Amino acid sequence: GSPMDTAKAVALLVAQGGAMADYKAPVRNDGPALPIIAVPTTAGSGSEATQFTIITDSVSQEKMLCAGRSFLPAAAIVDYELTLSMPARLTADTGIDALTHAIEAYVSKKATPLTDGLCLTAISSIGRHLRRVHADGSDAEARAAMMVAATQAGIAFSNSSVALVHGMSRPIGAHFQVANGLSNAMLLVAVTEFSISAATARYADCARALGLADSGHDDGAAARRLVAGLTDLCRDLGVPTPREYGIDHEAWHRLIPVMARQALASGSPANNPRVPSAEDIERLYTSIYC
Repeated sequence: GSPMDTAKAVALLVAQGGAMADYKAPVRNDGPALPIIAVPTTAGSGSEATQFTIITDSVSQEKMLCAGRSFLPAAAIVDYELTLSMPARLTADTGIDALTHAIEAYVSKKATPLTDGLCLTAISSIGRHLRRVHADGSDAEARAAMMVAATQAGIAFSNSSVALVHGMSRPIGAHFQVANGLSNAMLLVAVTEFSISAATARYADCARALGLADSGHDDGAAARRLVAGLTDLCRDLGVPTPREYGIDHEAWHRLIPVMARQALASGSPANNPRVPSAEDIERLYTSIYC
């Protein structure tokens, strides 16, 4: 995702000039940019199909969200064979990233009937194939399915936006150099549990798409099974907590207020079914450190 995001940023700057900080959210960027042909080599970021780019401000250590049609590639070449050499850790992190995109796009306040179909199809496919491809990276069928699902999720969130997980994830990556997919995975369970009361039926749909619940479960039970199922998935894929990853306890807790402000400023938390306060975000950061 990062090389594609870099290309998008350069394409805009060549055409319009200035600095990337001039283009960060809430600015909407629909002006001229050089055409980009995006070729993903992971099944996760979805950047090949989105109108977003994420660029780190090296002075403020903020991962800036920049949005608008200026960043939408002219074309994408999506070939699962380019992912066959991905190691298991990267496969897991990017796969959970794609799953997070699909879930957040489905529960987003900006979701539409068009994005809903893409999300549920992607969630279902990721549920069937992510563990398989993590266990055996040469599984061509699973690699192909994950590649399609990642692009479907990218199209979905390009139109309906991501939400609180991504808003909180970017500051973790900026301050502690954690890959985006992994920082999403660190947050996914806690944020889902925080949010389900505001969109129980939507989260229940996600649980059913993942195969964690069926028509015999009411929405409340299905949503609870989603939290349990995501917990199991993160365990099976070896997702570490920030502490287990090696992030210093004092540095983490000292930066929580800064990260909370940056998360809110990105605008993504406003799309969440349960819109958090700064204090809510601080509590969530505290709870996941473990």
